[in-house]
Amino acid sequence: MYPSTTETVDQKQAVRILQFTDPHLFADADGELKEVNTFASLEAVVKHARVRSRSPHLTLLTGDLAQDKSERAYQRLRQVFADSDSPVGCLPGNHDDKTRMRELLGDPPFQYCGGFRLADWRIVLLDTSVPGMVGGRLDETELSILENTLNTMDERFALICVHHQPIPIGSRWLDAIGLENSEAFLDVIKPFESVRGVLWGHVHQEFDKTVDGVRFMSSPSTCAQFMPNTRDFTLDTADPGYRWLELSADGGIDTGVVRVTCS
Repeated sequence: MYPSTTETVDQKQAVRILQFTDPHLFADADGELKEVNTFASLEAVVKHARVRSRSPHLTLLTGDLAQDKSERAYQRLRQVFADSDSPVGCLPGNHDDKTRMRELLGDPPFQYCGGFRLADWRIVLLDTSVPGMVGGRLDETELSILENTLNTMDERFALICVHHQPIPIGSRWLDAIGLENSEAFLDVIKPFESVRGVLWGHVHQEFDKTVDGVRFMSSPSTCAQFMPNTRDFTLDTADPGYRWLELSADGGIDTGVVRVTCS
């Protein structure tokens, strides 16, 4: 069973969250993905967020944290976020080594998957990664964790975080490697009006669409970007970035994406 962390937040105050995703770090600090130095890019994006944003109640790292699955890559990630004043929730992507993540990102301020209780909000982090697969799947254990959480939580609202997209985003090649059993996921959350948002990484681009009262959101990578609405793999020239979210006491979600020029 995953851990669950409670953070003290004024009930009338918006819950502030920063999301960073898909840094694709290497053991080598000079490692590059699609000609982008992933470590330098992550450092620049996080520095920008810390200067420009109010201190978050929670930081989310939504997968593909290490490109080469190396212990050193996760240590580099720790180097960037170890001084965080608030919890850092981590979930795995298709490029990650789950065993190493649990070992290296399982002690404060880090937490591997699980949940966070913040005022009237429950933040749920699920594992959609499957070893050997680029696409994702929620196994029966993860679906049960989700359903049980939504059935028993005291909080009024929920934000669910995964790595793989659970709805189509309009790019044929990416939608072919999204959440394989998305219908099962959507069936679980459909009866719960408490579910106000679903947040993910994987697609290296911004997406924001409300379906049946649920806001579905993805965010740019902290390194290389993918061109939206494409049939085949296509890189974008857009800058890396991050997403900020403010979850209000009435269940609303205020959010935006910030791009950061790193050169």
